[in-house]
Amino acid sequence: MPRNPAYLFGLALIPLALASLLVGAAGLGTGALGGAEGWLVLTQSRWPRTLAVILTGAALSVAGVVMQQLVRNRFVEPGTTGTAEGAALGLLAVNAGAPGAPIWMQMLAASAAALASTWLFLRLVRRLPPREVLLVPLVGMILAGILQAVVTFVGWETDLLQFVSVWLMSGEFSGVIAGRYELLWVAGAAAVLAFLAADRFAILGLGEDRATSLGLKPEAVMRLGLVVVAVVTAMVVATVGMVPFVGLVVPNITQRLMGDNLRRSLPATALGGAALVLACDLLGRLVRYPYELPVGSVLGVLGAGIFLWLLWRRPGHVRRAG
Repeated sequence: MPRNPAYLFGLALIPLALASLLVGAAGLGTGALGGAEGWLVLTQSRWPRTLAVILTGAALSVAGVVMQQLVRNRFVEPGTTGTAEGAALGLLAVNAGAPGAPIWMQMLAASAAALASTWLFLRLVRRLPPREVLLVPLVGMILAGILQAVVTFVGWETDLLQFVSVWLMSGEFSGVIAGRYELLWVAGAAAVLAFLAADRFAILGLGEDRATSLGLKPEAVMRLGLVVVAVVTAMVVATVGMVPFVGLVVPNITQRLMGDNLRRSLPATALGGAALVLACDLLGRLVRYPYELPVGSVLGVLGAGIFLWLLWRRPGHVRRAG
């Protein structure tokens, strides 16, 4: 049997996706999956939800890899660098200033604000001592806290605080139906773009001086990485809210299993992220069936446990990047 993690994650994803299509309040026992009513449930609710979960997990995992390459630190992800809070601030500004703005304008504002907050984070960490690697996630969390305080204050003043809780604190897929998840395909396209530029991100991760000596333009790759992270985060935040820990734990797991060859490991990272979020979504739907727990709450507990285990366990043998 092949031992490639991409194969194993993909193999796990198939039964999880099938279970996602079958699990719900309108289960097989009620007969709701038979006839026209069952077809409506499958096509308008469960199929879009399953796709949304897969796209979210895959895109956030890839964005986490890109973020870690940009700052050369494996303890960061878009949810801990102020990127999500920046996207929420952009959405809040549009909803407060132009409530009837079309969806494309909201997405543009969210992406621009996420891009600005991520750029600010990168500017801050460049001033840190190179050997103080633990200061990088600390600065990210401080920046995220400041931006979240601003978002909360503006939301309170504009009577839009309920939207803030949806964007930053839910990670909720129960409201996903056909017509309300398609923006996540944009996040998926950004993840594919990151895969096409995987070699450039890998070289950038060696450091700007070495990247320049190898003929790479670090500024151009940095801008591309910023766009990927900002677009993925903005689409996810606007559609389902921020899902924590995915972009942190999955890249670290695949790196330990496969080494630093990004082009080879990115498919496994994407599939692993999709499988993790799908498993947590199913767990949230089954723990208090027929009620649901938000996947963000499940991952907040499970993801924290996985991350602590990764910190405690010494890195084992990994395959060489070549």
